[in-house]
Amino acid sequence: AFYFAQTILVGGAKYRATGRGFVTQHSPFAENFRFFASSHIYLGMELSAALILMGVYTDAGQYFGRTWSLWLACVSFLAAPFWFNPLTFEWQVVRNDYANWVGWMRGQGGGALKSWDVWWTEENSFYISLGKASKLFFFSKAVLYLFIGWGILRSDLFESDPIVNKPDIPVQMVILVFTSLVVASKLFSSTSGKLSYGVVRGVNILFSMGMISCLAIVFLEDTNFIRYSISAYYFVGCFAQIGLLFVSSKYVKFIYRFHDLIVGHLMFMVLFLFAAMQFPNQVQTWLLYHNALSADVVVEDILKYSRKSQERSGGDAEGKEELDKQVAELKKMVWRQEQMLQQMAGGGGMLGAVSEMARNEST
Repeated sequence: AFYFAQTILVGGAKYRATGRGFVTQHSPFAENFRFFASSHIYLGMELSAALILMGVYTDAGQYFGRTWSLWLACVSFLAAPFWFNPLTFEWQVVRNDYANWVGWMRGQGGGALKSWDVWWTEENSFYISLGKASKLFFFSKAVLYLFIGWGILRSDLFESDPIVNKPDIPVQMVILVFTSLVVASKLFSSTSGKLSYGVVRGVNILFSMGMISCLAIVFLEDTNFIRYSISAYYFVGCFAQIGLLFVSSKYVKFIYRFHDLIVGHLMFMVLFLFAAMQFPNQVQTWLLYHNALSADVVVEDILKYSRKSQERSGGDAEGKEELDKQVAELKKMVWRQEQMLQQMAGGGGMLGAVSEMARNEST
């Protein structure tokens, strides 16, 4: 629906290959983020934030009774690209996905597959070429961000009186230390080329811990800064949306990179939590692979059809040999997953019964 609406506003429809293979193949987080950020993840995050703000400010009763369907939509937008991706909640897979995603976010070239910078440029290049009517449509979104930010700033959310609740540590001093750490980190990054990897990584960790500690102290000592930060986030989002429409600037790209880092880390917090629990991984594996294996007759029919089609087309020996390899590999994958599911289920009775039902229905 997102790309359909985008085509109506902008034009330039094109085929977007998903590259999805057999159901047992895991797609990296960076790949799913690339495919679903604009159409699912951003919308899910924005809608979740709006519902949380509604819950904070509304005086109406039955909040969950009024908003459960919207929360269900949020969960669907955010979870669907990953729930239907095998092994998403496997601990080692999540660790590998995180390392791969961080590398992709830091990438500066090599195409959209290797660099967030290139992907973002390609994904948002259409904004500059929009017509006036279409730009007005997207400009209304920036105005909405402005009103939300102003409303939060003028509200009593996390309000505290610094005179009554005097901070133990002066907030101005903490902000000064934070600014100094940011500047020192930038200077160190620009002059650390000849140092060893261990030294650079250790110093960067110390800088990061210092900045996180400063932010935590500011929010704990004066809760007004929580409201200021949330409001500023919407104000920055407003100006970034306007910049996306009218100005192609590296500062706009920096804001969106920062936003994507926050969104990605929020999602990885959930993925690491589910991976540590282990139970979601077992449930997902059972549902996805059980459905795939219960339809193994269909898989076999597809493979047989591919073989017959190539024989009718008079394919060469090399093509037939390649097809034979693919068939053999798929059969091995199905067999391995069936063995794993039988161990998870404590035996193959249930799986065998469902498979038998699928065979009877297909015949």
